[in-house]
Amino acid sequence: MKKYKITHRVSADFIAEIIVNEDEINIQTNDLKEYKKPNSKFEYTMLKGTESVTQTTYEEYDEKFNNSIKE
Repeated sequence: MKKYKITHRVSADFIAEIIVNEDEINIQTNDLKEYKKPNSKFEYTMLKGTESVTQTTYEEYDEKFNNSIKE
């Protein structure tokens, strides 16, 4: 039986949060320094109900090509 890989491109709203020490930012000038944009150090929470599928594709799936350990 054939298998298919289904891929959804999803758009959603997230909250990114991090706890930092006071010496890591400058509250006098509102300078968040390295925390101006969220990165991998932040914890992310997706806001329920904000997700929407923007694109969907499917293709035939062959385990032989997708698992380099099997021969």
